[in-house]
Amino acid sequence: MKKLMFIWLAVMIIISLAACSNNNAAEEEPQFLDVKLSIKPEKAKAGEPVVFEAKVTYGEEEVTDADEVKFEIWRANAEEHEKVLVEHAENGIYRLEKSFKEEGTYYIYSHVTAHRMHNMPKKEFVIGRPSPPENESGSQEENMDDNEHGSH
Repeated sequence: MKKLMFIWLAVMIIISLAACSNNNAAEEEPQFLDVKLSIKPEKAKAGEPVVFEAKVTYGEEEVTDADEVKFEIWRANAEEHEKVLVEHAENGIYRLEKSFKEEGTYYIYSHVTAHRMHNMPKKEFVIGRPSPPENESGSQEENMDDNEHGSH
């Protein structure tokens, strides 16, 4: 009788634990690293300051301690890309102010690594008169991906 009671108690404990862990798993939604990249102004004059901001969140939480935030900036169809490490400014915002001497169409990636995730939104902006844009399906972006991100 004691043996049967012990087995019944063990089964009830296991069922209770399984029910609790299933409830916790259902309540926890997966968290993702979100990066909202903004450029102010998106069309500027040569020599005029441009402000780049990456608003970084993980779920509802503002990320103030990202492992790395780097802005990669280049003029359309240029081989060289400038990479600038950016520090946290405030409220999950990583900010860079920069001016450009040469007119044309430019691009920026914000490479953000935090919470063992990487997110890299890209935007286009113009300084003065636009230059011919890059071909989105062209080799420029593919080459950068191969060299910069290790995808083969």
